Amino acid sequence: MGKSVSLHTLGCKLNYSETSTLAGKFNSNGFELKDYGEKSDIFVLNTCSVTDNADKECRQIIRSVLNKNPDTYIIVTGCYAQLQPNEIAEIHGVDLVLGSNEKFKLFDYVNGFEKKELSCVFTSPTEEITNLDYAYSSDVESRTRAFLKIQDGCDYNCSFCTIPLARGKSRSLAMNRVIENAEKLIDAGYKEIVLTGVNTGDYNYQNGTPGVNNLYDVLCELEKLDIPRIRISSIEPNLLNDDIIQLAGSSVKLCSHFHIPLQSGDPETLKLMRRRYNRDFYENLIEKLNRSIPGVGIGVDVIIGFPGETDDRFENTFDFLEELQVSYLHVFTYSERRNTFAVTLPGRVDMSARKERSGILRELSNKKRLLFYRKNAGNKHKVLFETAKPDEYIYGFTDNYIKVRTKHSISLENTIKDFEIETADNYLFAEGKIL
Repeated sequence: MGKSVSLHTLGCKLNYSETSTLAGKFNSNGFELKDYGEKSDIFVLNTCSVTDNADKECRQIIRSVLNKNPDTYIIVTGCYAQLQPNEIAEIHGVDLVLGSNEKFKLFDYVNGFEKKELSCVFTSPTEEITNLDYAYSSDVESRTRAFLKIQDGCDYNCSFCTIPLARGKSRSLAMNRVIENAEKLIDAGYKEIVLTGVNTGDYNYQNGTPGVNNLYDVLCELEKLDIPRIRISSIEPNLLNDDIIQLAGSSVKLCSHFHIPLQSGDPETLKLMRRRYNRDFYENLIEKLNRSIPGVGIGVDVIIGFPGETDDRFENTFDFLEELQVSYLHVFTYSERRNTFAVTLPGRVDMSARKERSGILRELSNKKRLLFYRKNAGNKHKVLFETAKPDEYIYGFTDNYIKVRTKHSISLENTIKDFEIETADNYLFAEGKIL
């Protein structure tokens, strides 16, 4: 068609994998792919709506693209597009808004990509979101890891979350398609496959024969393939079962690294969040992981500023996390979301307090990461090195998710090497030598 397209992603790794699939559809239809920021005939934004800031960023990006090139045909999809399509359509210059069901049928809704005065909006009610399209992509920074979507949607009802409204019910990709997509990534040269989904641990597929495939079955099938590394992007604590833990402890392919959302270390706050576990369960799980898998890396999601989070409740979370044997924290500031139960709760936390508490936990995360890196000093690991940066160093990750660096060498790109960690002077990376 002689037209060009650029795409941009906000949010999670699942979104990145889906944007990559959309890029592939444009490529197969003869469009020239351009990098985000370059002038293009068409611009596609795949949005997130986890926080109010994510919504604001979406609107800012749209306006920025239009300011630079008013003639660009603007397509907006993703979670924000599903939840608030009319809000996006009101931005002058947006041409097409597609919901979750419509995202991968993009070419069914466009004829010629010619701008018109008004936006076109195509979305389905949440209960009708049933599509499950395959998606996989490379890590936009490293080009060494690939994110493989195996699941979408969520049946949980956490009081702060709009994702079930944006993504629909939990559904899983057929096992044979998971393996087919994994084989494509292996053929393309990737050394690590990261399994991703809205609730990845909830993978559950009836394959027509007695029994149901679960995440453990997926891991066992992937282990049979010629892939050096398999990693789980994130898994709910109640879904990280003994079978998966035992497999991670014995496997040479499944990474000894788990990212396990906690959200709060205060018992009452956990109840209000409608999480499916309590503090004792989470603590016992972390202890079990550390007993079962020596050197395991554990990341933790935590939300601060949830309604009713008093100073005492925040201290409960801080004290719990400080004692917990984990490697790092991902700290999120609570954001009021429309159509959630949490937004109706009393006890709104002042924004200045949210900011202060967020800073306290981020500092705790830095300390934990540094301590974890130092505990690994003198240990030998397999490191997957990424694309070399334009400086004297090259970076990579161990199986238990320690970022390391060593002297730059093009020959190391996308290779797995035996590596000894020697020093860890900061929480950004450890240093060492190739063995």
